[in-house]
This record gives sequence, structure tokens and C-alpha cells, in this order.
Amino acid sequence: MVRSLWTAATGMIAQQTNVDNIANNLANVNTVGYKTQVNEFKTLLYQNIQTKTTSANGEQKPGSAQVGLGVRNASLNFIFKDGSMLASESDTAFAITGRGFFAVRGEDGNDYYTRNGNFLWTLGPDKSLMLSDTDGHPVLDAKGQAIILKGDYDASQICVTADGTICYPDEKNNLKSLGISIGLYQFTNPNGLEREGGNLFKQSAASGEPINEATSTTVQKSSVHQGFLEGSNVQVVDEMVNMIVAQRAYEMNSKAITASDEMMQQANNLRR
Repeated sequence: MVRSLWTAATGMIAQQTNVDNIANNLANVNTVGYKTQVNEFKTLLYQNIQTKTTSANGEQKPGSAQVGLGVRNASLNFIFKDGSMLASESDTAFAITGRGFFAVRGEDGNDYYTRNGNFLWTLGPDKSLMLSDTDGHPVLDAKGQAIILKGDYDASQICVTADGTICYPDEKNNLKSLGISIGLYQFTNPNGLEREGGNLFKQSAASGEPINEATSTTVQKSSVHQGFLEGSNVQVVDEMVNMIVAQRAYEMNSKAITASDEMMQQANNLRR
């Protein structure tokens, strides 16, 4: 009965984390580029109730006598499925379809990756235009450098093609490439990326090195859509159903604790 108390307690702890994750998904339902997280569970150690695996006649038993000791959270995995395309009036709004990520350079000098394409043209050195995110981090090009346009450019006339190439109209109003492309990067295991605040991800040993789509010939290319933002892929109905299931599981584990407590009380009353 003491075992059942601790086993049910692990179930309540695991389901509490599950509800926390669901709440985080619902809180980010309108976050640009947010990816749904799902909770994965795993069993804890098993305890042998009967160590011998043979019958009284020495015959092998068809099954063992083991009891589980509970559950714990194994991982919180992102579902990297494309979100809905949201039209935007901003000329610096970009959405990705495919497995690619934008890259930005943080204040610490490290590169971070995001699906949030809500960018801005800001004034860089010598009154040049620099593409950055809403936090001021410079967006990187296909060569891993900050995107800076030196010269007299009208930000409202800058266009970006589906492959990320930045173009500007010439004197005949024909779009010409400026020789700069917005960098798109993929990872062999995107679930191995380390989560950072602000919808940013950081590469890790589990994710592998970033794969530059501009130089790789093995990955399927992503597409960039100017004038759109990628919405969250959170499905509110699914999350509400998951919350109900988690709440019921939490309730059942609490009832198991109550039942164990009542059984221990009955056992203590036997001596009276």
C-alpha cells in the first residue's frame, strides 16, 4: 500500500507537468511561428514480486510477477508542422513553408534560429538598412552574415522571392537581385534544439549542425512568402481535450492515494 502511494504520486506529478505544457500551448495560440509541444511519458523501474520463474513442478512460468513503480515525463517534443498562413500588411513579414528556419545573431554573438518572420528594416551603420527581428537581432543571410543594404534604398520597394533572394527595382522598374539572400537552415533532428525565450532555438549536439539550404543539395528547399506570417500550429480543440484527459488522469491518481490511505487506516484499526 505504501508502494501505491508513491506510484500514484508520480502519476500526479507527471500529469501536472502535462497540464503545464498544455497551458503553455494554449497561452501561445497566437504566437507567430510557435510549435505545439507534446508530453511523452515513460514507466519507472519495475519491482519483482516473485523472483522464481518456475512452478512447483519446476516448469517455466509463462509470465513474470512484476509491479511497476509509476511514471515520469520522458520528454517534451515539438510538432514541427507548418502553421496557418496569416496575411500581413507589413513588407517585412515573412513566412516559411517547409523545414527551414530563419537565423538571427544574438547579443552574445551566438546564432539562434526561429520560425518567426516578423522582421523590420532598421538603420544600420552609415545610414544603411539592416534587417532585424523585433528585438533588434540582425537577420543572417545565406552566408551567415547580417543582412545590410548599403546605398539609397526605399524599404517599401524591397522584395523577397520564394527562395529568399532580396530584390530591388531598377530604373525601368524591373526587379533585380541585390546578391543577398535570407538564410534558411535545417536540422537533422529539430527536436534536439534547445529552447530559448522569444521563439528562438539554439543548436545542440542532439540537433546536429545547421544545414544551409543555399549550399546543400540533399535537403528539400523551403519557401519564403513575403507579406505573410506563420501562425501557431496549436489546435485549441485538441488541447482542450488533452487537458480534460490529463485532469481525469490526475483525479484517478488522487483517488488511488485516497484508497491506499483508507486501506492503511483499516489495517491500523484491526488491532482495536
